[in-house]
Amino acid sequence: MSGGPRHTVPVDVHLVLRRDGGRGPEVLLSRRAGPVYATGLWHLPSGHLDPDEDMVEAVIREAREETGVLITAPDVTAAVTVHHRPPRGGSSRIGVFFEVRRWTGLPRVREPDRCDGMGWYPLGALPEPMVAYCRAGLDAYRAGLPAAVHFQQPGDLIEYAADGIDRTRLLPGPPPPPPGGTDLPHPLHVFAERAVGRIAQAVDVSWARAGSRVWRLTGSGGGTWYLKRHRGPRFHDREVAAYRTWTSGLGHRVPRLVAADPAARAVVITALVGRSPHGMVLDPAAEVRVQQGLGRLTSALHRCAPERPAGPSPAADAVKHHLEEARPYLAAGDEELVLALARVYEDLPRPVLVPTHGDLQYRNVLLTDDGGVRLFDFERSEYASATRDMVRLGDTWTGRPDLRAGFLDGYGRALTPVEELRLDCESAFDAVSGIAYGAGQDDPEVAERGHRTLFRLHVAHRA
Repeated sequence: MSGGPRHTVPVDVHLVLRRDGGRGPEVLLSRRAGPVYATGLWHLPSGHLDPDEDMVEAVIREAREETGVLITAPDVTAAVTVHHRPPRGGSSRIGVFFEVRRWTGLPRVREPDRCDGMGWYPLGALPEPMVAYCRAGLDAYRAGLPAAVHFQQPGDLIEYAADGIDRTRLLPGPPPPPPGGTDLPHPLHVFAERAVGRIAQAVDVSWARAGSRVWRLTGSGGGTWYLKRHRGPRFHDREVAAYRTWTSGLGHRVPRLVAADPAARAVVITALVGRSPHGMVLDPAAEVRVQQGLGRLTSALHRCAPERPAGPSPAADAVKHHLEEARPYLAAGDEELVLALARVYEDLPRPVLVPTHGDLQYRNVLLTDDGGVRLFDFERSEYASATRDMVRLGDTWTGRPDLRAGFLDGYGRALTPVEELRLDCESAFDAVSGIAYGAGQDDPEVAERGHRTLFRLHVAHRA
């Protein structure tokens, strides 16, 4: 061990904001401008740590300041570390590259004095000229490697040149786990084995566009469970509370909570048997039976705890916020329709609130071979109006009055005129939210559902 002064280096954070594009994965790049280092060159959104700021806080701040997008800490994942030395003197530095695939807001130039361009570029066709330091990190990222050394020499160019000298030295990571092993992060592996015993296999079965992650666990004795790590504490607390207080009365039709870890925002739940109807083509009579089963299950959920009176609704403020983000993507008359329904909503009598699932749609449903209906994913559950649980399911009712009638038959009653109006209002609010989310997250399915809903409401309210 050397007895001399310790070597210290500055730390940079770099944001790899990633989405799926027509030509494969794309990343957001900005072009430096003005009296800054590497002006005129493309680079990832990046910056230095502020005093007493950790790396995750720094990359979230830089994203907000440079691009306007909002990121939560659970959506930030470490990608690559680069040890870099610039070509024009100065000490070396450490650059930490963070991947983010989930955010809110539309990226735009927020610092025009430092940036004069911003856009999405395929990882396989990065623009030039680009800062060589940034290119080294992206080369390691594309190769799936955890680190690189990029020590430039005096006289080297700041920008990357395909025909020049590349100082990037890529560093491999540890070998992959053996086939049939687990890819669980170590803390989650420990938590899972404390809950259910030795784990023989863990397979990532996360839905591609969800912020939470889900693994299917197979025990050494053959049992099956699911481990879920929530994107944030609010979703974790909601799901745990639902499993502990509401779902026990629904029996085998919902999972059972085995264990919860609030620090890790993780739960282990029992496995349900069945097939997802999401994307499945069902014959009309079979789908009516599915809706009847969902109606019965929803009714049981709504009655599993005492009703509560509703307080003042924040719907008006939320609608205005979502309209700001969705406005460039709305059709003619959409905004006027939503604002009109917001005024109607404010004039409706306050509803009683009941336990709700919060995201009732086919992708959170399973069908058993004997025609039974199962329900999972309670991370959005909360006390809300009964009609709130019919909003997303209502997309399946468009052009199919038999499905709507089947659901209400299973639910046990028709909706009152006030509830019908409330359902229309809540559907409009959810549609605008979905359009804003779909545009910001490049999720065309969610955005299209919102457009279908607004078109249906236009037709209904013109009539």
